[in-house]
Amino acid sequence: DPKMKVYLGLVALMLVGAAVYIRLAPQIVARWHVAVPETVSTEGGAVREIAAPDPRAVLARLVEVAAAMPRTVQLAGSVAEGRVTWVARSRLWGFPDYITAEVTPKGVRIWSRLRFGRSDFGVNAARLADWIARL
Repeated sequence: DPKMKVYLGLVALMLVGAAVYIRLAPQIVARWHVAVPETVSTEGGAVREIAAPDPRAVLARLVEVAAAMPRTVQLAGSVAEGRVTWVARSRLWGFPDYITAEVTPKGVRIWSRLRFGRSDFGVNAARLADWIARL
């Protein structure tokens, strides 16, 4: 049916367009490299506190852990600054999640959150658990 082919073609074009936008959307550092909240009330993110007598050493180790993760790159910050933000992308579509870790008086607070959508299906909480387990 010709109408069905046109419809399917439009759907395919929309999916390709969405995938291209997701991969190429600008990353505004000032929007993502921000202070980590104490808690998060949305389904699209998770915050964990890592108690540590030497928080900068923990942050330095997190930089190493993140560097070893697939599809994860450092976006901004440094251990010297006391805050680092990374972008981790999903395998198939390349959806970006932003992870920020910062030194606090008690240790290191780390926040992983999605950019697109409302729910991450637990991906960000699982990421934080994995990264913390690798410390």
